[in-house]
Amino acid sequence: MGRGIGFGKTILFGEHFVVYGLEGIPAAIGDTTTAQVERIHGKIGYDLIDNRPATTGYKEEKKGEYEPLLRRIIDYMQLTEKIKITLNGNLFCASGVGASAACAVAVARAINDEYKLKWNDYQINKAAFEGETAGSGTPSGIDNTVATYGGFLYFKKNLTGGENQITPVKIKQPIEIVLGNTGKTALTKEVVGDVKIQKESDPDAMQKIFDNYNLVVTSAKKAISEYDLKKLGELMNQNQILLRQINVSCKESEDIISAANSAGALGAKITGTGRGGLVICLTPGKDLQEKVAKAIKAKGYEVTKTTIGWIEKCKLNHLVCGEWCQKML
Repeated sequence: MGRGIGFGKTILFGEHFVVYGLEGIPAAIGDTTTAQVERIHGKIGYDLIDNRPATTGYKEEKKGEYEPLLRRIIDYMQLTEKIKITLNGNLFCASGVGASAACAVAVARAINDEYKLKWNDYQINKAAFEGETAGSGTPSGIDNTVATYGGFLYFKKNLTGGENQITPVKIKQPIEIVLGNTGKTALTKEVVGDVKIQKESDPDAMQKIFDNYNLVVTSAKKAISEYDLKKLGELMNQNQILLRQINVSCKESEDIISAANSAGALGAKITGTGRGGLVICLTPGKDLQEKVAKAIKAKGYEVTKTTIGWIEKCKLNHLVCGEWCQKML
């Protein structure tokens, strides 16, 4: 039986903008999806047991994305027999947490483990991107990259088809965040398509938004390098203004953002596809994290308390292994 793991993610800066070659800043969170793969009799394909925790309706609404995702990975890795895939882990699946990418990476790693392919992280990332392309249409590659490598990254998509720019970033210490869950699930392909239509219908207006975003992300990199969390939060709020302008926010997201900011969050914005899914709230320190989490819960929304930041390699040179490393390797 082969085993694999993929990291959940949040995006501090870059939703939708990275699709057009602008720089993004994703960070892995401490929650993961795990996969087990075993060979079974039958024609090439898969049986799936999905035990992941998820927002109500998520698995049903996303079924149309996951089927082609898994089939593409199986084809890309050139399997010649049927497999059984079992998904577990503590990553709570919702739009915006990179659940499909974490799944893709975990499955690719489990296949690699079962068939002793000896693929490295670069090859695993390529396989996961193939799966994401089949499932989500035209992904930027940011989700599968952070799901593979973990940590805190600067990411820029190469629009000519060459290698994406990936720069690991080390910060002084992990940062507490709260993820507020709208309870709504958006289809990535549809939202990405709508943004594309907006860009094509009014390119000048969209270019102005892009220019403003470039200023935000450049300032964000400086704030991260200086560990200026107050400034980082302010820039997250500016990024949210731009996301509203490309019409990917929604009432529930704005409700969570309002509650978080009123409770003292340094910044709050949607993370991921938008029009539902998750909101990331910057809440350094356990006390502030708990205060913001309670404020969001009081509005009737589910929350996840976790951290973002650099993830050191273990002695076996695996990223964020911990208990999983000891058990599975």
